[in-house]
Amino acid sequence: MNKQMLIRILKSYDFTLIMAIIALSVFGLVMVYSASMVIAVTNYGFSSDFFYIKQFRHLLGGFVLFIAAAAIPYPHYKNKKFLVTIVLGSLISLIALNFLGHTAGNAESWFKIGPLGSIQPSEFVKLGMIIYLSAAYTNKQKYINVFNKGVIPPLVFLVCICLIIATQPDIGTAFIIFASSCTIIVCSGMNWKSLTKLISILIGAIALLTPFIFLFKDQIFTPKRLERFIGFLDPFSTEKYAGYQLVNSYVAIGNGGLSGVGFGQSTQKYGYLPEPHTDFIMSVISEELGLIGVAFVLICLGIIVLKGIRVAIRSNDSFGSMLAAGISSMIGIQAMINLGGVTGLMPITGVTLPFISYGGSSLFVLMISVGVLVNISMMTRYYEIYKKESSVKEKSVQG
Repeated sequence: MNKQMLIRILKSYDFTLIMAIIALSVFGLVMVYSASMVIAVTNYGFSSDFFYIKQFRHLLGGFVLFIAAAAIPYPHYKNKKFLVTIVLGSLISLIALNFLGHTAGNAESWFKIGPLGSIQPSEFVKLGMIIYLSAAYTNKQKYINVFNKGVIPPLVFLVCICLIIATQPDIGTAFIIFASSCTIIVCSGMNWKSLTKLISILIGAIALLTPFIFLFKDQIFTPKRLERFIGFLDPFSTEKYAGYQLVNSYVAIGNGGLSGVGFGQSTQKYGYLPEPHTDFIMSVISEELGLIGVAFVLICLGIIVLKGIRVAIRSNDSFGSMLAAGISSMIGIQAMINLGGVTGLMPITGVTLPFISYGGSSLFVLMISVGVLVNISMMTRYYEIYKKESSVKEKSVQG
């Protein structure tokens, strides 16, 4: 690699996107410390910085993964062996949870790995499905509107994955995977006739799956999960049980006002919010830093999502375009579900806030995802700069 090429590569990186990612993840680390310091002592008997130290290690590992993903050319992910690994790895890991899984938060979604903690396979499946579907529909561009071999086979795999995750039960993650996959399908190049036909097929499939859902209703809709799911409709009438989290989230948001009560000064994290460092960390941010803190998070998330959409539009490669659309939609949808739950606009599903909430698996996957997004952005801009420089040289030669 010569000096000119290296300079061109460095110029091609979107440093606004990179800085938004770094700022958001570092801010999340600080807020994990503030939100978890009380429950670490009172609920678990740990030191006040227990969750902070663990998240700090997660973030260091996440940055390593981010740098690696940002450096690896994204077309490598289309490799057939890699895609087979994604398919088999997703199925095997999710099925294995039924036998070896660890239950936490009423969901059997984790593998316990001794002193190293736990790992949540469905988080990695989110990115895996985006890569798989993007590659599958890129390879099927010639017959993208032929249903028997162009569209349906990947969708069968998608539906199977979503059903397995929903029965754990983890409805929030299943919805994120399904919704971000739908974004990829819309961006795949299908015509409107095919999309309309596909929607009809999906509605029919949902109708056919109703008996299956009824059969596993006790596993998917556990009493506690159902309470949390419908508690947002009228939380104050059930503030002692189903609406407890949401009511206290409202109190935290109301306490915060414009500038908040001050960093570390939240009262709702003193046992009133059961998950102040995970699902409801935005409530703590709102209380301590007010609307200013909330605006910072939303602006950083907005930059990442909108930059991802811009990359998807500008990319001349269908695989890169679908990959960028899938990653940006995954982050946007996950943020929307979390914020909707915290503010009572949507049911509470246990979905974490991207880059902010505590959790190793979630942070690792997000850092890999945005690393891939940065690489797509870099390669797109690299070829634009290369073409521009080549055009200038050609004109100077002709002149």
